[in-house]
Amino acid sequence: MEYFYDILKQLIRIPSVVGAEHPFFMFVKRELEEIGIKVEYYDGVLVATGDKPDDGYISVHADRHGLICTGQNEFQYAAFIAKNKADLTGNSNAEQLLKNFTNRFVDQKVQAYEPWSGNYLGIGVINDAFLCQRRNNIIFKIDGFNHLFPGTPIAFCDRLELDNNLISAQLDNAISVAIVIYMYHLGYKGTAFFTGSEEAGRSWRFLLEWFRRFDIETNELLVLDTSPYESLEDIANLDIVLRNRDSNALFKSPLKAKIKKIAIENSIKYHFKDAYLKNKMAQKGITNGSLGTTELGRIIKATKGKIQGTTLQVPTIGYHTTKETTHTKSIDAIIYVLKEVYL
Repeated sequence: MEYFYDILKQLIRIPSVVGAEHPFFMFVKRELEEIGIKVEYYDGVLVATGDKPDDGYISVHADRHGLICTGQNEFQYAAFIAKNKADLTGNSNAEQLLKNFTNRFVDQKVQAYEPWSGNYLGIGVINDAFLCQRRNNIIFKIDGFNHLFPGTPIAFCDRLELDNNLISAQLDNAISVAIVIYMYHLGYKGTAFFTGSEEAGRSWRFLLEWFRRFDIETNELLVLDTSPYESLEDIANLDIVLRNRDSNALFKSPLKAKIKKIAIENSIKYHFKDAYLKNKMAQKGITNGSLGTTELGRIIKATKGKIQGTTLQVPTIGYHTTKETTHTKSIDAIIYVLKEVYL
């Protein structure tokens, strides 16, 4: 696994702010082309194909949370700008999280970069993050970035930390990208998608456009991602996370049963996230809570089931921070499952 972690360490260091993923895409493209994988770049999605493109369809999103310059020494959360959201309506988990934890960003080091070339434009430090009542949006103040123009992406400075079988960084979703690159090194010959703007809720459109472009349908699309939990105790006895559905659609794919069978036969600990959420809501007396939204659920709904699949997720804590943490055993388990399915 040493090579896997070498890949992940590099990916963590390359900025990929939602809406400004181009430099990250170029790095992934080079890494795969170096080992003979064909890579094509379409609007919002990088597509890699091995010698047998129909042997699998794996999707991972390449973007990570960050900021974007919106005025003189003024910066806003990039995901809300990328999805053209003029203000925060409070109707999503991400918005609630941002409003509740603005203080967690203070003293965070950030780096500015040129969105097309990826050229480094300097390091700054967030000194304030607050909800502006007049504009109903989160505003960040950063020391050292007075010279930046509007539209400049700002990434959180980050590096991978390993400690007692735990790894921490802004894992969502560099970890899944690293897993896919590693799978190609191991001999995966199918197709993989690296999508942009997932954190802004747009990636599924880019992915769906690719399937429609080539008139391809499948019931075995596998989406890799991280899945958030509140504490290490919640994920201590959990290796991988599966789903029967999200808030948009039921997941009806033979892949789901295949992965479950592999998990059972190899003592890989799992649960279904939708069932877990339903149980938690029932305990609290909540009757109309959300089961969450996924890239896959949106595609299934938009295609009326002509494209189907399942999800495979890494359980983490510290979601959407530079300290998102998981157990190394979860990574081992996911790679084992993928090898059993595709190799």
